[in-house]
Amino acid sequence: MTDDNELDRISDSGFYDSGLYSVIDYAVDGTRTQRELIDEFARIQERWVRFHPGYVSATLFADLAGTRVYNLVQWRSAEDFRRFEENSDTAGRIAAIEAALAAVSGTAEPRMTAAPRFTVARKVAPGPRRTD
Repeated sequence: MTDDNELDRISDSGFYDSGLYSVIDYAVDGTRTQRELIDEFARIQERWVRFHPGYVSATLFADLAGTRVYNLVQWRSAEDFRRFEENSDTAGRIAAIEAALAAVSGTAEPRMTAAPRFTVARKVAPGPRRTD
């Protein structure tokens, strides 16, 4: 039996994802800064995050115009993410992010509002065309 919240996360294909995602969004001033910021974010994941229990991955996106970088960090569950926040070196990680921003040759500005944390609400998989 599923509850209402669980039903909201089940798509037409039966996909279910109980994970938590953090979506980190930065505006950048060109492709060079974009590449540099992506490299810096990858290093931060490797040094400060990826070894924590429940960490699934970080996927870094570069928009084609060279103006945005998105870092989609996936956790197995909200509980795993909560434990990460409680047990990780937050001050060290924040300092590493600040150093990364200072290290890029151009400008990078955060574009997140509130806490950028999400769960999957719905996912539509390949399948036949709906006719209704």
